[in-house]
Amino acid sequence: MDERPMPPLDADERTTLESWLDFYRATLAAKCQGLDDDQLRAATVPPSPLTLLGLVQHMAEVERNWFRRVLVGEPVPAIHDPDADTTGHDGGFEVSEHSSYAHAHTVWHEETAHARRNCATRELTDTSPFLDSQVSLRWIYTHMIAEYARHCGHADLLRERIDGATGV
Repeated sequence: MDERPMPPLDADERTTLESWLDFYRATLAAKCQGLDDDQLRAATVPPSPLTLLGLVQHMAEVERNWFRRVLVGEPVPAIHDPDADTTGHDGGFEVSEHSSYAHAHTVWHEETAHARRNCATRELTDTSPFLDSQVSLRWIYTHMIAEYARHCGHADLLRERIDGATGV
């Protein structure tokens, strides 16, 4: 049974954006449900090294980057590689021998909680410095929806190759 929150069909812009972001967050989590750590760390679509665990780690990094570093200017290090350059690629895709889904899932949910708190007091039109310009919360929400949608497509392929599960 699909337990993802259906985005409302007729809501204001902010509710629509937040609901679609939550929908895709739930979609990624659903793609990982019922699998053990070995399955979650399996690179099932050669030659790509991409894994479901790596996707969860990556999305925690992306949440941290956009909703903490960019939106509020918080100088937080990368999660999975504290020495990484946090001005470029969001990373997190690499799975180490010590990586576990339980830890990655917890960190990811902590980052989404930070994101919600950081967005709660801002308007969609509020901006933050980014590159040589300004970026609005509206743009960040839209970017994050696209980022999750793209990676949920990757997760579809990975999950199907693991156990044949499709949908969700």
